Amino acid sequence: MFGFSQRSISTILFWVTRKKWLILSFFISISFFYVPTPDGLSPEGHRTLIIVLVTLTLIISESIPLPAVAILIIIMQVILDIDTPDGVASSFMSDTVFFIMGSLMLAVAIVYQGLDKRLALGVINLTGNRTWRIVFGFIGISAFLSSFIGEHTVAAMMLPVALSLIRNSGMDTNKPSKLSSLLLFSIAYGCAIGSIGTPSGGGRNVIMIGYLSEFGLADISYLEWMKFSYPMLLLQVPLATFILWRTFTPPQKIMDSAVRKLKVKVTKKGSFTANQITAIVIFLIVFLGWIFLSPSFGLGIIALSGVFLYLSFGLIEWQEINKNTNWGVILLFGAAISLGTQIKETEAGLWLANLALKYMGIIFNDQNIIIGFVSVVLTSILTNLLSSAATVAILGPIVLDMGGNPIITGIMTSIASAFSYLTIIASPTCMIIHSTGLISSTDYFKAGWKLYLFSIIMLYLVSRFYWPFLSL
Repeated sequence: MFGFSQRSISTILFWVTRKKWLILSFFISISFFYVPTPDGLSPEGHRTLIIVLVTLTLIISESIPLPAVAILIIIMQVILDIDTPDGVASSFMSDTVFFIMGSLMLAVAIVYQGLDKRLALGVINLTGNRTWRIVFGFIGISAFLSSFIGEHTVAAMMLPVALSLIRNSGMDTNKPSKLSSLLLFSIAYGCAIGSIGTPSGGGRNVIMIGYLSEFGLADISYLEWMKFSYPMLLLQVPLATFILWRTFTPPQKIMDSAVRKLKVKVTKKGSFTANQITAIVIFLIVFLGWIFLSPSFGLGIIALSGVFLYLSFGLIEWQEINKNTNWGVILLFGAAISLGTQIKETEAGLWLANLALKYMGIIFNDQNIIIGFVSVVLTSILTNLLSSAATVAILGPIVLDMGGNPIITGIMTSIASAFSYLTIIASPTCMIIHSTGLISSTDYFKAGWKLYLFSIIMLYLVSRFYWPFLSL
């Protein structure tokens, strides 16, 4: 047929089937390009929204790798004549991107020095042998650590501890159980809760801080962000413990044998080495720099300074950083921020905000309710379908243009993007625990919808009764 062999035709059909969403996104971009620009929207804004639509289609469908989506975002901005190559490059390389890059490199250095295992195994010494206390400890420690060193690192660090407890409890490690669901979800939910605590907890926080600064709305320091978010974090830890325990109450109320075996492993690790102590000191210096020096030097420069010290003191080799740093994540963050800047500059975000206010005004009379719905409910729904960073990157410019207090709206949006409790793809931590094979896909919704609902209510209460005391 047309000179093609049967095998060639089969290969083409297979590729088309696998890449149908990529092909669909291509036709979407072509079709919408020739659609007349809506009233009130600039031609550049129209083309920017085409990129947003294509980006969402590709991210949701997972038809191509996320780094490829990032590259496409950059390419399309130039091809569609939204900005010049130099303009795209300048919006791409921001302090926010430097911070993401530096944070990922710091996490690699911490793991390389073996500090992850020491921190993780030390949790058991704090919790005792009662199962509910272990769950509370897992959530609390995961939340605390992930607020500073990133949820991905903490999840990878805590997972061996949970699996060891499950194995040492005598449970079948080849199939899901209430105990496995309880312990593994305590890690995933703890990491998600903790990611809101500081700018270094998640890329979404840095993206929102970057938007607030770039748009001339506010300059929020590391410590100021903690004042806004940490009360929410502290309230969610016992809430998540209660919900998980009520949902997955296991028959094992005490895990004395499992804990005893883990304590033996802690002892065998021996004392801290000089390199490990140096690594801890450097990280503490970086952390203090984030708190006290970020307004002057930026979060990214301080993070990269820490990486410089780790390399200079010989605490890690560049080959290790190069091999274990997720460069695709850095690329995606940079591209997302660049796209978010265009949404703002072309006033596409303002147009969408006005459109949302217009049509939701038919249902609600109170503008604050409308803004709250978009910034919290819509954000928390999308974050369970997309990555939290992508959600904030896309919705950030829109919600900041909706009126009201932009600081409250921005922080609410960022915090709501951490409510990733409902699906396997909601966050990398959810995917990490699912990779064990000890959690069924239906388990996510069993506890997730409860924590999701109560988290939204809690966020409203915190923003309504606590944040006003911060003079917002």
